[in-house]
Amino acid sequence: MRRLKFAVVAALTASALITAPALAVAQGKYVVPAPDFVKSMPAPAKVEGAGIKASAVLNIQYQIQETGYWCGPAATRIAISAKNGGPPSQQQLANELPTSTNGTDWIGQVTRVLNGHVAGGWYETKEMPNDPPSQAQRDLLWNDIVLDINSGYAIVANIVAPANNHPPGYPNYTIYHYFTVIGYDSSDMTVKIADPANFGGNQIYWLTFNQLATLIPPKGYSA
Repeated sequence: MRRLKFAVVAALTASALITAPALAVAQGKYVVPAPDFVKSMPAPAKVEGAGIKASAVLNIQYQIQETGYWCGPAATRIAISAKNGGPPSQQQLANELPTSTNGTDWIGQVTRVLNGHVAGGWYETKEMPNDPPSQAQRDLLWNDIVLDINSGYAIVANIVAPANNHPPGYPNYTIYHYFTVIGYDSSDMTVKIADPANFGGNQIYWLTFNQLATLIPPKGYSA
């Protein structure tokens, strides 16, 4: 599928890069209000087991995407940095995925590249074709987030955000995008996002889990 190029160029400076640990970028907690139709969705199944934490946030290296169509490489780089302190450049990852001026076609390309740079073959491609997602798909997404973050692995999500269901700062039209899930909090069912688009200066922020679950269909995620 051809990717929609979106207007991030104005947000980028000549250097275009910001690298910092997640905890240093965002202090405190503000959760982006979800659309009304999302608020009524039921919660996913609780994840239980030895070693499961109530909340966790990964330490990552954040970068703004260097071009309007490199959200895939930038989100992939952020995820790699949670496990690898010397992640490749966005240019290298764009070559490996590969990413064109139309963007990165499929989340499976991200999964392959993540496993090429993170030991253990951890990552799998999870498709979410139903819009809205089924309860089973939502349960699996929450389970993947909790288990991955607890194990030190960030998740890359391929999203389709229509104008009535946007993360903060997004332009008022449908956005096809990749961003990285770097944390969760089961006390209020929220997830922490590292977003390479930097729309409106929003780089790292909290979304409700239910909103994240509605943004991914009909695409998928690497977990």
